[in-house]
Amino acid sequence: MDFSKFSCEGKVALITGGSRGIGRASALALADAGANVVVSSRKIADLEPVADEIRSKGVKGLAVAAHNAKSEDSKMLVERVVQEFGRIDILMNNAGTNPYFGPIMDQDEKTYDITMNVNLKGMFILSQLTARVMKGRGGGCIINTASIGGLRAGELGVYSVTKAAVIMLTQVMAKEWGQYNIRVNAIAPGIIKTRLSEALWRDPKVNEKALGQIPLMRLGEPEEIAGAVVFLSSAAGNYVTGETIVIDGGRVHGEPSHLKKE
Repeated sequence: MDFSKFSCEGKVALITGGSRGIGRASALALADAGANVVVSSRKIADLEPVADEIRSKGVKGLAVAAHNAKSEDSKMLVERVVQEFGRIDILMNNAGTNPYFGPIMDQDEKTYDITMNVNLKGMFILSQLTARVMKGRGGGCIINTASIGGLRAGELGVYSVTKAAVIMLTQVMAKEWGQYNIRVNAIAPGIIKTRLSEALWRDPKVNEKALGQIPLMRLGEPEEIAGAVVFLSSAAGNYVTGETIVIDGGRVHGEPSHLKKE
């Protein structure tokens, strides 16, 4: 096999939520694959160390502070990347939030709106803006971070609703934008040890329960998501669009067989 097809050399990647967790790991993996990478999140101080790590790999790295839920920030972000690099080849919509844990009967409107605006509306606006750039450049690749919570009802309420919408929007964008050679896919992680999911895996009881539902019997690490991101971004994934790749240690298939009671 020609492993050069996994190269992203010379491409320009933009990653939101790029200061830590899955975003940071994916940014570094794309840099390892040869891409120039722009990382974005709300706080520039959190981004600069990641940009330094990217540059240490011999490619260009840029940190840009932008709030994913503010359309004016997204417009500024795209304009800044195009100004610096002339194009955007890869967009990873990774920014996400979940400000409320609990029954949806008790959720207030404010946390509902925050979750929807960051996880869905922000992703839509930035994808739309970036797709217009990609269309003019002959194509590109968009990767949306969904969740296995978007595939089946669980205990994450509105967060899961936004991720189900991300999966459907991924399919809609792929169907509409394929004519411009823009591929759009999603990844659906299970419980990955990031700050966003910390409330889950830091709780011993929740952690123990989760481990009993995962065939691989461990939680995932951010670096274990990055390989799929490189695949989808490279020529190796050129004929993949509209798909959602589940990366969850097998959790969606049910608890490990040896733990099932007869």
